[in-house]
Amino acid sequence: MVQARPMRADARRNYERLLTVAVEAFAEHGEGASLDDIAKRAGVGSGTLYRHFPTRQALLEAAYLDRVEAIADRADALAAELPPAEALGEWLYELGAGMIRMRGLKALLGPAVTDSGALVSTACGDSVKAAAGRLVRAAQEEGTLRRDVEPVDVLRLAHGVATASELADGEGRHIRRYLTLLMEGLGAGRR
Repeated sequence: MVQARPMRADARRNYERLLTVAVEAFAEHGEGASLDDIAKRAGVGSGTLYRHFPTRQALLEAAYLDRVEAIADRADALAAELPPAEALGEWLYELGAGMIRMRGLKALLGPAVTDSGALVSTACGDSVKAAAGRLVRAAQEEGTLRRDVEPVDVLRLAHGVATASELADGEGRHIRRYLTLLMEGLGAGRR
């Protein structure tokens, strides 16, 4: 097995600058931020950007990986504090609120939950899928979540709830209400 060589110091600096600028650009303009503008603001050429991040999706993932992992880690913290169904509901709220607050995050997670019935295998997708799986299984074992619900179902619905809440007022103020309706619909006695 061939090991990847570590990045040269200048390449590492370019990579870090690109990520910093990308996070700022996605916050300002959403996932449609100009990649050429990101490269220019980072002080590098477009070729350097594409060497590090061959696609917009790759840049989005790198820009949001730490944030997505933090959201995924919250699943375990909430599971330790709350009963399973409440932990799932609160985690979905935090995930949905994050999708609204961090422009570009919804676009990053969208393809991850629409790929022919399974999450796309990416670091962000894998992290969120694993967290959802743990919470869904715990709520099902508790008897508060329907047995036929899959983690990807819950993630797709959370994505939809975030979109609906954002459409309602542009700020997501209705997300908690919509999630309550969702969780009641997913209840164990509803089949």
